[in-house]
Amino acid sequence: MKVAVDQDKCCGAGTCVMLVPDVFDQRDEDGVVVLLDEQPPEQLHDPVREAVDMCPAGAIEVAGAE
Repeated sequence: MKVAVDQDKCCGAGTCVMLVPDVFDQRDEDGVVVLLDEQPPEQLHDPVREAVDMCPAGAIEVAGAE
């Protein structure tokens, strides 16, 4: 799995950070998503997919490891 984020789309909701803090963080100044791990381990794939589904701005995309 490869994760990508579009910081321009991010609305700073923070759902991704709450779901997978090992993969996502937020900038202190504006809450925009920061990608910590673009290739997370397999045990995080399901929570990352949930973060994609829950992102209100559609700012997270994944490819591979379907």
